[in-house]
Amino acid sequence: MTERSDFYIRKNYLEQTHSALSDKSLQSIADTKAEHTIDAYESDWNDFCDWCAFHHEKPLPAPPETIINYINDLADYATVATIRRRVSAISENYHAAGLSAENPCKDWMVREALIGLSRQKGVAQKGKTPIYWEEIEKMVSLMDSTKLTDVRDKAILLLGFMGAFRRSEIAELDVEDLRFFSQGMVVTITHSKTDQTSAGQQVGIPYIEDTNLCAVTAVRNWLRRADLHSGALFRRILKSGQPGSGHISDKSINLIIKKYVSLIGLDPELYGAHSLRHGFATSAALSGLEERIIMKQTRHRSVEMVRRYINEGDLFVNNPVAMMFSRRKNTRS
Repeated sequence: MTERSDFYIRKNYLEQTHSALSDKSLQSIADTKAEHTIDAYESDWNDFCDWCAFHHEKPLPAPPETIINYINDLADYATVATIRRRVSAISENYHAAGLSAENPCKDWMVREALIGLSRQKGVAQKGKTPIYWEEIEKMVSLMDSTKLTDVRDKAILLLGFMGAFRRSEIAELDVEDLRFFSQGMVVTITHSKTDQTSAGQQVGIPYIEDTNLCAVTAVRNWLRRADLHSGALFRRILKSGQPGSGHISDKSINLIIKKYVSLIGLDPELYGAHSLRHGFATSAALSGLEERIIMKQTRHRSVEMVRRYINEGDLFVNNPVAMMFSRRKNTRS
């Protein structure tokens, strides 16, 4: 039976099957996928292999029926987006193994099964609930400025919201990625989901009048209190009360958000690190900002997701219920 280690996307299979390619050519083809994309594909492939081992099936080669049975079991707890990503990972690994002709994911039955699952589960996926600015204010009000953990968490919350950052982007920041100016701070994202060529993306975070809610002030305060001059920006706090040496994990970012959401009386199951990014975009839309202005901060390549945030904001802008009761109030006064 095929082992989980038979993940050909990471292996240099081209060197074995295309001996005419130079080393430089092999490397350029190997670099077509970002490292985090390969990591995600490997995780998906391993999940498929584990399922196959449990059901005494072969993952490679596998008939279309195996793929269909796998994704139907997966549908019991996974979203349509996750299912499609798993199928994509399996398909990519077949290509990498030189088995494109035998790729079961290209079979018509698998395509039909995906369509059927999409209709059953619904294609509109539920993302994390957005955290609005008013909720950020409540969270900050509960923080103790004498505790180093709270100083760090405040910087994470405010920077995550105002920069519309993904949790991996927050977790991977280094002190060297920050530059301070009289107007505020420029954050350079060296690795991002939408920047797979590692060209780097810069995000401006201006000072705001309320220093207690200013992300730039919060980050500078964290740097001073933790005595950080280089290396990982956000770190775990050791039992000694001192910051560790390595980056905080992106999962820890998620847990921090859930902690403060819970403290202000919201259901932590509905929120996560993406709630900061979602919250910024929706709040910006509520403020009437144009798509291109929002995309400048969120760094979305497509307007599709930004328009979804704008549509969410529009639900309360010029809302007939709000307008009706506002007019009733004005009439009475």
